[in-house]
This record gives sequence, C-alpha cells and structure tokens, in this order.
Amino acid sequence: MTLSQYLEALRGKRVAVLGLGVSNRPLVSLLLDAGAEVTVRDGASREALGDIVPALEARGCRFVLGPDYLKDIDAQVIFRSPGIMPHEPGIAWAVANGAVLTSEMEAFFQVCPCEIFAVTGSDGKTTSTTVIAEILKAAGRTVHVGGNIGTPLLDKADAMSPEDVAVLELSSFQLMTMRVSPARCLVTNVAPNHLDKHRDMDEYVEAKRNILRHEPHPTVAVLNADNDITRSFAKSAGEGVRYFSRRDIVENGAYLQDGTLYGSLQGKPEPILRAEEIFIPGEHNVENYLGAFALLYGLVPVEAMARTARTFRGVEHRIELVRELRGVKYYNDSIASSPSRTRAGLRSFKDKVILIAGGKDKGVPFDTLGEDIREHVKVLVLTGLTADKIEKAALDAGYTGPILKDPDFEKAVLAAAGAAQAGDTVILSPACTSFDRFKNFAERGNTFKKIVMELS
Repeated sequence: MTLSQYLEALRGKRVAVLGLGVSNRPLVSLLLDAGAEVTVRDGASREALGDIVPALEARGCRFVLGPDYLKDIDAQVIFRSPGIMPHEPGIAWAVANGAVLTSEMEAFFQVCPCEIFAVTGSDGKTTSTTVIAEILKAAGRTVHVGGNIGTPLLDKADAMSPEDVAVLELSSFQLMTMRVSPARCLVTNVAPNHLDKHRDMDEYVEAKRNILRHEPHPTVAVLNADNDITRSFAKSAGEGVRYFSRRDIVENGAYLQDGTLYGSLQGKPEPILRAEEIFIPGEHNVENYLGAFALLYGLVPVEAMARTARTFRGVEHRIELVRELRGVKYYNDSIASSPSRTRAGLRSFKDKVILIAGGKDKGVPFDTLGEDIREHVKVLVLTGLTADKIEKAALDAGYTGPILKDPDFEKAVLAAAGAAQAGDTVILSPACTSFDRFKNFAERGNTFKKIVMELS
C-alpha cells in the first residue's frame, strides 16, 4: 500500500489525533490534505500549543484541549501519540464503541516501500539504532532513521525506494498497540523502566516482546543472550533468532571472546575487530556493537562494521566528553534516565568518578545503582526529586564517600566541579527522567554543557 492509498482510505472519515507532539504534526497535515475530518486532542492549553492551533484551524482542524481532552472521543480512527497510554478510559471507551486505534508509526509500517530494521530495549536503543544506520551507510545503502529517535517518517514514505532501508528506534509506548513486525529487529535488553506509566512490569515486558511476535515474524530477530528476559523472547520470534553476548559463544549472531568481537552464522565465527578499537568507551557500547553486528552480519561487509566502530564518535548526550578543564574531564550522559543506564555509564571508566544524579521518579528501584555507586563513585552529587531515594540506596549499599545535595541543578553542577581535582572525571548520569525541571533529556544535557563551558 502506498501513502497516497492509505490516506485516500481516510478521506471523509472522523479522525482523532491524540497529542500534538513532534511525530503527529506532519500527520495532521497529511490527514487534512487527504480530506479527513480531523480533531486534535491534547492535554495542553491553547496558549501552550501556540501559533500552530490557529494555523491548523484555518485548514479545518478542530481542537479539544485541556484536562478533559480524552472525553467523548467521537472518531472512527484514532492516532495515539506514544506518550498517551492506550488503556486510558477515554480511549478504551472509544475503541469499545468501534474506533480503530493506530499510530503514526504503525501507519508508516503499512506504507513504507523498503525494509524496516527496528531496535527496542531498556538501554542502548539510540546508540544501537544510530550504529546500525552508520554501518549500512558505510556499506553504500540509503538509510532513513526515525521513530523514537525523534524524526517522523510517514510524510517521507513516498520519497523512499524499495532498495533503501528504514532504521527505527521503537519505545515500549510505541510498541504497545503495534500489529506489525519489522523485517529485522534487535532487542538490546529489558530491565525495569517507565513503571511510572506502565501498569506493571509485565505490561512493559509484553510491549517490548510485541516487536517480534506478529506474522510474518522478522527474518532476523536479535536477542541479548546475557539478559534473562530478552532470551525468553525466542519462543515468540519465529525461525530467525540470533543472539549477541559478552559472556558466551553463540552459534548465530555476535559475541566477545578474549577481547575480540566475532560474527557467526551456523557456528562459523569470523573476527570483526578488537574491543579496544571501538572509539566510544564502555562495556555497554561493546554490547551495542555486538547487537548491531548480529543484526547485520551476512548482509553487509565485515569491513564496514569494523570501520564504523573505529570512527563513530557516539551520539550527543551519551557519555559525551564536554571539555577538559584543569585536568578534570566533564562528561554529559543525560540520556541515562534509568538506573541500569547509569550503572553502565559508571562502568565505562577505570577510576572512580564524581557522579551527578537525580531527577523525576519513574517508579524504578535504585538498589542495584547503590551497589555501583559504592564501587565506582568518588563523590556523589544529588539533585532533583529523587535525591533522597538515591542517597538511601547508596548508603544502604555501603557507600562511604562524600554526598553533596542541592535542589538547584546549576548549583549541583558547580558543587561537583568544586569537588574535582586534576585527574578526576565528572559525569552527569541522572538515572532518572528530566521532567522535574526540563522538557526532555536533551535540554538537561545542553544545560549541563552550558554550565560546564562557562566554568572559568
């Protein structure tokens, strides 16, 4: 089905678009151009959404805004923004009364003319997605990157060719209601995350599993053999299961042995490169490359994989070196919005670091993070709503180093800088979301970088 055919089928239909975020704005324009009767529903106020409201109203769009935006949804088709949970009573009522629930991402799957490779997991999604795209580009392919990574692709589908590849990062929220699977998929890992929005851990796990359970199953489904939950997904994945592992040799996929990363199919290993050659530091980045290699092994030349690993400098806000000042290195790891991501960041450095952590609570326990703080942190600097919880986890785990606390983010960063001496590493790796004071992790990371760059 082409995009034009998909949109033509919506002509004259009552369509509700829930949430006017980044991914849904091009969607609304497409629907209006196609002649659908579009109603945008959003919890924000008219003033908060700004000039886009009168601009879309002039094109015939209706708006339902404010706290009751999900009440009495009278639509035949509902496009849900990822941040709005499908079990909200207003959505459930509309579906029970005959509405079809879908999303911009599911629509893209239906109209995309080329193969889709998709990545999900609790950690490492963005880096893995970007690495896969970079390897494919190095192999000469035309690549379109999008999904949860922030770029809507639906309105670009008609410009893609069958020889291209779309590489998507998919969140649990996007996957919850998906009824299609990609050609190839990678599940990096699954650990407790987003439990402030998911009803329980089981719902979160099943959302991740949804990436590979639909017919036809992915031709290649890569699972983390070192993670119990992802390994259990094999029974839902059909015939094309591969694994990646830092601990064990795998017959199909990629693995680490004696410091070398190998690709393997049917038990025939081929060395790709030494782990020490990977440009971006950390054991978790070794895992990111193993997952990418397992997904692409046999499809692209090994040389393209190795060249990318040696030269790719990483994604912004992911253990990003901001500057070195008076012998102190400052790293921005603002993407670390879960304890497992922060633990991986701490393990990327040989020596103990000065850690800045804290933010909005996601309902995820900090117990295991406390153990890594004890082992890898020289000075703990806490800020945000979860400061007390992280402090308790660190103390319960036996951490005995200094703890500095300040509710003001800038003062916390300055306190970390003040505690640092030549040879130290300061890292912002919050283990929490940014929504207690920032609109997203990127704004938090950029604020950190600005403060650090202004240090005299």
